[in-house]
Amino acid sequence: MTTLKLQTLEESVKENTLRRLKSIKGQVEGLQAMVEEGRYCMEILTQLSSIQEALRGVGKIILRNYLENCATNAIRSRREQDAEKIYDELMDVFFKFAK
Repeated sequence: MTTLKLQTLEESVKENTLRRLKSIKGQVEGLQAMVEEGRYCMEILTQLSSIQEALRGVGKIILRNYLENCATNAIRSRREQDAEKIYDELMDVFFKFAK
């Protein structure tokens, strides 16, 4: 019995993701400062919306990496157990992102 080899992010995807996360970290720190300063609610909500969209963008990048590498390799392996595991993971991730 073989087991599914778990893959990590491609190096270029990892670098892009880390760059984006550092930017998001700066946005969150800015949001924190806005709250501490008592800024207008709509300004805070606008910044919060921007952060949420940036995080969704990171999620899309990682999901694409997963589909292009992990899922594709498992399905193409023709090992039924691996494919079933990936199908289950795909269902889980689709429902998580559909919220």
